[in-house]
Parts: sequence; structure tokens; C-alpha cells
Amino acid sequence: MANNYKNSKVDLTTTNATVLYTAPAATTAIVKSMLVSEDSGNADTITVTITNAATAVFSLFKVKAVAANTTVELLTQPLVVMESEILKVTAATANRLHVTTSYLEVTNG
Repeated sequence: MANNYKNSKVDLTTTNATVLYTAPAATTAIVKSMLVSEDSGNADTITVTITNAATAVFSLFKVKAVAANTTVELLTQPLVVMESEILKVTAATANRLHVTTSYLEVTNG
């Protein structure tokens, strides 16, 4: 098994669901941190979902408030993302939020 520490970052320039991370084949990820930064001087909200391998969508954070000019840590405990699962983030307003996630990928086999 190989262990690799990584991060993914997105600038939410639209109000569409944006892929933050997809767990590769034969890999389990342990997400340690998910930071959301508001940089426009206006409060906003974010929605975070996880899609499983069967394409079912589960809400992790639904319309979570982010105050103007602040950074919010969304996770209080690690989040396990299994093979082929997808983390997506959606901003209520375009061009206000940046999202960074840090995780450990554990490759099986």
C-alpha cells in the first residue's frame, strides 16, 4: 500500500456543481481538511456533496454560510472517500469562494 499526502483546490467561478476531488481506482482517501475562503467582501453559502460509485448523491453541507472575508474549516472529523466517489462543491454566487481540501490517498494492493 502506498500513502500519498495531497491537496485539491478550486476557485468557484460559476454556480454549477464543481468537482473538488475524485478518488482514483483502487484508492481510499482520508480527507483531513476542507477550507472555504470568501474573498469578495460579501457573505455567501456553499453546498458540498459526495457522489458514490452508484451515482447516488449525498449532501454533506447544505447551504453552509461563509461570512465575508473569512475562511471556514468545514470538517471537524476526517471524511473517508472510497474508490470512484466524487466530492463536489457549489457556490451560491460565482467568483466569491475558493475551496482547498487536504487528504491522504491510500492505494490498495
